[in-house]
Amino acid sequence: MQAADFLPHRDPFLFITELVAVEPGQSATGRWALTGEEAFFAGHFPGRPTLPGVLMVEALAQLGGVAVLADPRFAGKLPLFGGIERARFRKQVVPGDVLELDVTLGRMSARAGKGTGTATVGGELACQAELLFVLVDAGPAGPN
Repeated sequence: MQAADFLPHRDPFLFITELVAVEPGQSATGRWALTGEEAFFAGHFPGRPTLPGVLMVEALAQLGGVAVLADPRFAGKLPLFGGIERARFRKQVVPGDVLELDVTLGRMSARAGKGTGTATVGGELACQAELLFVLVDAGPAGPN
């Protein structure tokens, strides 16, 4: 089972390299192994590559999306960011690190939900955030 089995995301914007556990509609655990070959490291920052904090939050959101979409109640839906609360970044993440990701879903309705996530490296907290999302139909949005 892979993240791409649940999410529409694809390379270069699919960050979950391994799913460890999924409890549909409840929680998910996964990993993002950073090779150093990711394009963003070249510019963030030259000579001192650092994973951007917003991408850690995106990785947590993707993992939360797996937990949501693994639940048959949300078949045909797409979770989109509705908000990010209390995001904190505690540790620099660099090429070669493996980001251990954990997301637990909270309140869920047919149209929205909430989750909390943490990202650690070697047992040290790198990022934590509360994620708010809305559920939309997964079909194409069409022209604006």
